[in-house]
Amino acid sequence: MRTDTHCPYCALQCGMTLVRQPAGTLAVEARQFATNAGGLCQKGWTAAELLDTPDRVRTPLMRADRDAPLRPVSWAAALDRVAFEIRRLQHAYGPDAVAVFGGGGLTNEKAYLLGKFARVALRTAQIDYNGRFCMSSAAAAGNRAFGVDRGLPFPLSDLAGAGAVLLAGGNLAETMPPLTRHFATLRQRGGVLIVADPRRTATARLADLHLQLTPGSDLALANGLLHLAIRAGHVDQAYVATRTAGWEAVRGAVAEYWPERVERLTGVAVPLLHRAADLLGGPGGYVLTGRGAEQHASGTDTVSAWINLALALGLPGRVGSGYGCVTGQGNGQGGREHGQKADQLPGYRRIDDPAARAHVAAVWGVDADSLPGPGRSAYELLSALGTEGGPKGLLVFGSNPAVSAPRASGIRQRLSTVDFLMVADFVRSETCEYADVVLPTAQWAEEDGTMTNLEGRILRRRRAIQPPEGVRTDLAILSALAARLGHVTGFPAFPETVFDELRAASAGGPADYSGVDYHQPGEAFWPYPAGGAATPRLFLDSFAHPDGLARFVPVRHRPAAEEPCADYPVYLTTGRVLQHYQSGAQTRRVPALARAVPEAYVELHPQLAATHAIRDGQPVRLTTRRGTLTAPARLSEAIRLDTVFVPFHFPGVNDLTNPALDPTSRMPEFKVCAARVEASP
Repeated sequence: MRTDTHCPYCALQCGMTLVRQPAGTLAVEARQFATNAGGLCQKGWTAAELLDTPDRVRTPLMRADRDAPLRPVSWAAALDRVAFEIRRLQHAYGPDAVAVFGGGGLTNEKAYLLGKFARVALRTAQIDYNGRFCMSSAAAAGNRAFGVDRGLPFPLSDLAGAGAVLLAGGNLAETMPPLTRHFATLRQRGGVLIVADPRRTATARLADLHLQLTPGSDLALANGLLHLAIRAGHVDQAYVATRTAGWEAVRGAVAEYWPERVERLTGVAVPLLHRAADLLGGPGGYVLTGRGAEQHASGTDTVSAWINLALALGLPGRVGSGYGCVTGQGNGQGGREHGQKADQLPGYRRIDDPAARAHVAAVWGVDADSLPGPGRSAYELLSALGTEGGPKGLLVFGSNPAVSAPRASGIRQRLSTVDFLMVADFVRSETCEYADVVLPTAQWAEEDGTMTNLEGRILRRRRAIQPPEGVRTDLAILSALAARLGHVTGFPAFPETVFDELRAASAGGPADYSGVDYHQPGEAFWPYPAGGAATPRLFLDSFAHPDGLARFVPVRHRPAAEEPCADYPVYLTTGRVLQHYQSGAQTRRVPALARAVPEAYVELHPQLAATHAIRDGQPVRLTTRRGTLTAPARLSEAIRLDTVFVPFHFPGVNDLTNPALDPTSRMPEFKVCAARVEASP
């Protein structure tokens, strides 16, 4: 038996076929699909192995008290306990005493029903998700520039015909390897690839031009390139005059970013700045941003600076050019569109918009006044657990914040002291070890649902096998909990039924899915209104602001929240590696991937290593103001002398990172903090 579906990992959502073997296991075959063109990365090829991981949870687990071990119990006992604790805490402290934390890997149906469950069954404002850690700065910048946020407002295949692509802060050759096929095609056709990154990553090695900037200086680089574009006459004056607003303020703001100053701020030599501006100023330009540009306390402004550059060159809203954010998690786009974020309702509606509240409330059959308002953002929610005025209970679906949150040691302390913690997962992740109840969930090949990839393309994920006995889907869990809380209707466990309701709730919103056929997705790009057509390319006629114009936003460089000093003299930056994904709870359980990269490591330049008498492979101690990590050294000339890099897929790494938040997106500053490196005694 063969089942066409999609990879369970990143937002590329590569097409794959699962083949049922005589022994009942699944084999993976790549298939032709628009995003991956028949290719898969190592994670995709080994994805089916995860379904049979030996430590998979196959029955609910519960502990009698915090000092007792987790023990197997029946579903009835586990669900009754969760419902009892919810009622107990809300009776004592009010609706916001119970919080919900979701994940960017949940299907659209799960994300939608989770948001509805929080606001209708729990009536809590306290819901957010780990996508806040991934692309929220790009979303905020996209909303204020274009009036709506969709990761890529054009199909990926458009990149193959580009004249030049500038990628700021992304290592797609390791995070989304099949995507680089589009880069290879553009270069074969005479286009050029420019990569801005503090490391000479696998992606930077593919580039025609590598801008090896200082961590945290992305905004200065973008402003400097716009300064040079103005000087060289690359600004599309007709486009700026007819399709944008606010140009003069930005023109004035970037006047102070002359090349020599930008070289001092970024470490990128003046000739390279000129070359980058000239290459991007030609026809068919694209500007793409990734987490390296976004995961900063100034992330929203940084993305705005790159959007300003794209707008000045006349790129967005035209066929053959554009700006886009390379969204990371599998359903990072759909997960934030349909209600997991603290400030949003389905269809990308704002929760504080009276008209949006009225529309969604009517679909849900409740009074609009009964819906809560905006809640805390992800890190603020987690760090408030168990505190005075903070949530006393937490329900986690599809996330592992004990590893993935910034300053994770502080979050683990909060998880250990909160009154009640429930985790729905398929393995005993690090977060599960703090839980009072663990509920085993079905995995990607064991259930149906839809995903929305980085292009805004709505995809169907199809069930290939039944989940193991004793395992339930997240939808079934939410349905059962809602019934125990008095909502015997309104929380269906069937994906297609949930999707039909999602279509109605999203109708007329920025992310309108009302015209999407559950059985025929794949070419359905939102917005797709009922009776209308899919929109693979946004903004061709106008932008989503009421006047149809895109907005320039003047922004200025400011230093990272932590700069190196005498005690912490180097920059620490974190990122991904080819073999692992997110917190590693999945990929660290796949033998081939774990063998390839079994643990965290500290990448540093040989000259920096020599000053500390550090040898390749030697254990080193990496310290920030928040903690210390000991890991083997990996010497590489691909990294700047003043910077060290650690992959974040392993416990302990995010104990070091800085939780300083962007004031608009509430994105933590994962990508830069001050650190000290020394040989481990």
